[in-house]
Amino acid sequence: CPSLCRPQHRPISFSVWPMCSRRDFYFDVADIVLWAALYPLLSDSGFDAGELRSVRGWFERVGGLEACQTSARRVLQGKGVEALKTFLQKLPATQTQRRDSPTNANEAEDGEHVMTVEEIEEAAQVWSEGLKASPAVSERKHPVLPQEGKRNVLLTSALPYVNNVPHLGNIIGCVLSADVFARYGRLRGWNLLYICGTDEYGTATENKAREEGLTPQEICDKYHAVHADIYQWFQIDFDFFGRTTTERQTEIAQDIFWRLHERGFLLEDTVEQLRCESCQRFLADRFVEGECPHCRYPEARGDQCDKCGRLINAVELRNPQCKVCKETPVIRSSKHLFLNLPKLESELEQWLAKSTGSGDWTANARHITRSWLRDGLKPRCITRDLLWGTPVPHEDYKQKVFYVWFDAPIGYLSITANYTDQWEKWWKNPQQVELYNFMAKDNVPFHSVVFPCSLLGAQDNYTLVNHLIATEYLNYEDTKFSKSRGVGVFGDMAKDTGIPSDVWRFYLLYLRPEGQDSAFSWSDMALKNNSELLNNLGNFINRAGMFVSKFFDGRVPEMLLNEDDKRLIAQVRWELKQYIQLLDKVRIRDALKCILNISRHGNQYIQVNEPWKKIKGGDGDRRRAGTVTGVSVNVACLLSVVLEPYMPSVSHTIRQQLQAPPTCVSTMLQNTGTFICTLPAGHCIGTVSPLFQKLENEQIEALRKRFGGQQVCKRHSSIINQRSPAENCKIVFFQARHAYGN
Repeated sequence: CPSLCRPQHRPISFSVWPMCSRRDFYFDVADIVLWAALYPLLSDSGFDAGELRSVRGWFERVGGLEACQTSARRVLQGKGVEALKTFLQKLPATQTQRRDSPTNANEAEDGEHVMTVEEIEEAAQVWSEGLKASPAVSERKHPVLPQEGKRNVLLTSALPYVNNVPHLGNIIGCVLSADVFARYGRLRGWNLLYICGTDEYGTATENKAREEGLTPQEICDKYHAVHADIYQWFQIDFDFFGRTTTERQTEIAQDIFWRLHERGFLLEDTVEQLRCESCQRFLADRFVEGECPHCRYPEARGDQCDKCGRLINAVELRNPQCKVCKETPVIRSSKHLFLNLPKLESELEQWLAKSTGSGDWTANARHITRSWLRDGLKPRCITRDLLWGTPVPHEDYKQKVFYVWFDAPIGYLSITANYTDQWEKWWKNPQQVELYNFMAKDNVPFHSVVFPCSLLGAQDNYTLVNHLIATEYLNYEDTKFSKSRGVGVFGDMAKDTGIPSDVWRFYLLYLRPEGQDSAFSWSDMALKNNSELLNNLGNFINRAGMFVSKFFDGRVPEMLLNEDDKRLIAQVRWELKQYIQLLDKVRIRDALKCILNISRHGNQYIQVNEPWKKIKGGDGDRRRAGTVTGVSVNVACLLSVVLEPYMPSVSHTIRQQLQAPPTCVSTMLQNTGTFICTLPAGHCIGTVSPLFQKLENEQIEALRKRFGGQQVCKRHSSIINQRSPAENCKIVFFQARHAYGN
């Protein structure tokens, strides 16, 4: 049909689309999609339609629909067709794999990489050249400062809030993921600074202090030490772990505030807030819960809904409740200062186009940021009616403090300033410094929109994020981790299990929620420990070392390579290159699979060649056993190198047992990856012992019962003795019901 309307076509089911003016003709979804796609071309009156006159007629009829006209006005906003480009840039990108992305780390599961003859020969040639003179990884000298001619990497993980013990989801989402990348970067020879610290201001701290009978500063001191102790046990290798309750925080936050004020990026407005008359205070966003106005989730917070992810104002909640006393708050007015995000939107979009185009932003970070821009930026309140916070220096607001999401990200700067007086060499040096931010996805908008706008508006040459790495959520068994509800395994609990921190690191990184949510499971942890660590990785490394000790008096035997040996060397080299490509792109979980693939190849190699049998044969068999043993122990040495970012203690133990030369680390991780013979014939190894222990079912079941969601009792133990038994029973009952459900 010339008009592209199909006679007697079944009408579209959406009532928003009216029927075509022609009798017996209807528009369907395809007409609307095609109309929108052709809009930039056919809406131009200067375009010569030529033989497309009938198409233009159809285009005008579809465009005459009231819904199409409304959509065009909303998108174009009177700016013409050019506005379409900006609008489309804000839409979520389709999630397709880039052609230049690393090969899927799970390829071995679908079918092994096929080695060419050239690959095999090249790998064997490079391997045989052995360890040449090369400097070992240099020891860090503090303070770490940017250096000319080096890759200078500034790395931050989201500042954990100080009012409670971090759970496993917090640890993998921020500090552990960043630690793996920091360790990897140092091994690669990057000049890298990793900073973090506790976020200590806000109402949560005030309430925690009241609950425990301490001052806010005392509660910060107490829990800062708790956090530091947990991260030390997990072997998180910060260059500096600081805090936000410092003079430098006040100085830098107030300086940024005044710069924004002087440049006209702040607004005054009166805000309606929720006030709890029972507690006699305005309620911070996270101390009010109610029904989400968008998705009807019944436990949405006063700043964001955990279910739909939408940001909300506390006064928008339906049926709000004070989380402290459970009373219904009332609405009261208060004058506040706002960051004028709409005024900074154009500059932000230009910066985002550059940063996301050249940097490694995870797909969820891109999507969340685009959704904010798509909906249009709105002024964001930066002050709060609280006592515990960075004071607002303005005379009219001297009774207020900065809102935590204006104040907290500035903590990155102030913590660095407490580390070194030369902090501006990192934070006001975008020409030389690459900034990586690690966080869970709920923190993305504040790091990709709000904080960058603060720094852009300050106009002081600040270093802005180049690579924004956000995880999805790690759940606990069949529910969610929750600090406030005491559900899940927390950092101090992990220490008490008797399971080494390296095993915890391995399992959390194995299920790191990179593309979708994942769940911690006690039974799965036991399974992965027993299959991947004990039977795969540990079994191979232990066998390789034991063969050297038992059959060759602790000295690496002579190696005469045949085609099978060369093929293994090529396979291992390929996995090493994949490992480097993936970690360069911060695909931490996938890179871990490469390590396990290497040990799998090694186990298969030993099983096929059976050196324990050949050592009992003639001279030829004994030489063959020597070659297989020598190649295997060199693969074990490589595994010690690639394991270092993931399991630092295990990595050190392997190198110690093999007495591996220090330069093996830097040599094998140079450029795109070099697998070489680092333990030549005659090299003397040390005492070999097992690396891992089996986790028994009985042990795991006991741990599940002992450590599953216990924290609600710990949280209130300090004030239990201050109340009567009847009061305690009532309080614990309601808190337990709230935490665990009926």
